[in-house]
Amino acid sequence: MCDVCVMNAVKDRMLSRRSFFKAGAAMAAGTAFGTVAAPPALAAGHGEVLDMTHVYDADFPTYFGQPGIEATQAFNFKEHGFNLFNLAVNEHTGTHVDAPLHFSADGQSVDEIPVSNLVCPLCVVDIAARAAEDPDAQVTPDDLKAWIAANGDIPDGACVAMHSGWAAKTATPEFRNADGDGKMHFPGFHVEAAQMLIEGTGAVALAVDTLSLDHGPSADFVTHYAWLPTNRYGIENLANLDKVPASGATLVVGAPAHRGGSGGPARIFAMV
Repeated sequence: MCDVCVMNAVKDRMLSRRSFFKAGAAMAAGTAFGTVAAPPALAAGHGEVLDMTHVYDADFPTYFGQPGIEATQAFNFKEHGFNLFNLAVNEHTGTHVDAPLHFSADGQSVDEIPVSNLVCPLCVVDIAARAAEDPDAQVTPDDLKAWIAANGDIPDGACVAMHSGWAAKTATPEFRNADGDGKMHFPGFHVEAAQMLIEGTGAVALAVDTLSLDHGPSADFVTHYAWLPTNRYGIENLANLDKVPASGATLVVGAPAHRGGSGGPARIFAMV
């Protein structure tokens, strides 16, 4: 067969495959391919994608103050023709997911979080002004009620995120904000706010722009213990919450899928 004939035959096959996949996309939900129905959040149109993930390295602040990642180069391009690094990573480093297993005996591990829960309507609760005056500020039920009054009900499957302004501090000691006794001071969710979301909404995720769902001085992790054992998950160290609207964006959480994990670094973006 001549070269031109081969090229035309390939083109015809590609056009045929393209038509097949276009038709298949319109009928995908509920088919035998094993896909799940698209979350309602995807029904809304979006015109922009924002990265909500901090780039991290061994200098990125961690809850315990120790480097959260170590990269050792095993192969390099000059000698081997390719680059490859071996990584040693603390699961709870950088922008990361807290799986239910993180604070429960038998909750979902990170690989068991349903993929339908990883595409979420994003609800941003802004407490940045209060946090600027009080680093121990917390999201309270009153904050949630104010958000609902302004934006409507919290959607099913939502991620409710705290914007405290803390993301701008990651390169400074003020991100951990430890005092002379080593106690940290940064904002988080009050347990009563978490309980309000558990009892009154279909929210599946809490997110913060700080090191912990609980505020820095917490010694009992009461918000973690209230939220995660219900098979809801958390996100910590989220970036760019100041660039997304209070409602209307869709969060896509690229959670890791290592078997049995209590969480892990994630690439997360918002469609606005």
